[in-house]
Amino acid sequence: RMLYADLLNEYASAPEMLRETVAGMTTEQLDAVPIPGKWSTQQVICHIADFELVYADRMKRVIAENEPTFFGGDPDVFAAHLAYGQRDVADELQLIESVRAQMTRVFRALNSKDFQRIGNHSEDGSISLELLLGRITEHIPHHVGFIKEKQRALKS
Repeated sequence: RMLYADLLNEYASAPEMLRETVAGMTTEQLDAVPIPGKWSTQQVICHIADFELVYADRMKRVIAENEPTFFGGDPDVFAAHLAYGQRDVADELQLIESVRAQMTRVFRALNSKDFQRIGNHSEDGSISLELLLGRITEHIPHHVGFIKEKQRALKS
């Protein structure tokens, strides 16, 4: 279990990093598209929230079921159809925090063998729980970098 302590701590603490990054941004700043062709911060936060749910479902299936199959999701299709402009950032942040808190409790109850359990991704093939957890753990820091880039562009 200790093998995964650092990864789980990173997974559990990332929502706070996201919350701190967007703290104090106005609605106008959240909706702004300072870098042409890139999403607004509002859209990024909605995207993160949507994929927290996708990954939580995948990981729960891998933990609970025997080699489940799960499907890819196109972030641009989600963004185009899931009312990203009408959603509330506070609600999205709360959802991200709640999903991570719940999943962290689940992960802390597992043994190291459980992290080697496998699921079958419709596009990527066989994926372990450890790899799924690693991917979603990197997701928030990855997007925080883009949010900070937008914030710098808004100031210039």
